[in-house]
Amino acid sequence: MVGSLLLHWILNAAALWVAAATVPGLEFSGGPGRLLLVSAVFGVVNATLRPMLTVLTCPLIVLTLGLFTLVLNALMLLVTGWLSDSWKLGFTVTGFGPAFWGGLVVGLVSMVLALVLPGKATRPYDASRIEDRSSVR
Repeated sequence: MVGSLLLHWILNAAALWVAAATVPGLEFSGGPGRLLLVSAVFGVVNATLRPMLTVLTCPLIVLTLGLFTLVLNALMLLVTGWLSDSWKLGFTVTGFGPAFWGGLVVGLVSMVLALVLPGKATRPYDASRIEDRSSVR
């Protein structure tokens, strides 16, 4: 479990770095240590605010067939940028537009890295692996 958490932390850091390098309006100045701190802030923001906002905006998410989650991604990046800027971590987001495109880049890079890197493979349903517990009493 700790290995998975560390891997996600590093993947988020890499995705944030790619977003800052490619999206105008997202800026990062600092070394790998600060990038890991920004990634930790991003993880905490996603773990705390995102579930609440997802529940509150559920009707909008359903109405837009899930596209409103892109707005939530942008909001998470905006909050991360605001916190990182106020804590002088070197990561800034200049507005909603860069946050929107940055959130899209972070999501795509995270998905690609998760697919490329080895990890727990998701296996399709295999009925032969289910134990017969009917004889256990």
